[in-house]
Amino acid sequence: QVLLVESGGGLVQAGGSLELSCTASGRTSSSNAMAWFRQAPGKEREFVAAVLRSGGTAYYDDSVKGRFTISRDMPVNTVVLQMSSLKPEDTAVYYCAAGPQISQLTMLYAAAYDYWGQGTQVTVSS
Repeated sequence: QVLLVESGGGLVQAGGSLELSCTASGRTSSSNAMAWFRQAPGKEREFVAAVLRSGGTAYYDDSVKGRFTISRDMPVNTVVLQMSSLKPEDTAVYYCAAGPQISQLTMLYAAAYDYWGQGTQVTVSS
């Protein structure tokens, strides 16, 4: 079992920046990837970014590429999502996710992840 606890988020004006953090505890060695998803009201949960344990390669959805940066601090089992140039359409609940068998093919899909955080609200005002 892996427990994910998120922090950060809040209200920011368009063009501003925020940082989200997710700390994993428990059987963290069983997780080979950590990711961020988001869900806006009335919409499905969507992939934002992910980082693989092996090599630390990061992947981004096109909508956030160049504006968001995901990084992983393995010794403390923390993944950070730095968000800049925020837009109103970035408004959503952001969820941290982890899973033991995530690949480049499956990382985009929420169903591939076994563990989820409680979510943190990000609101970008125009």
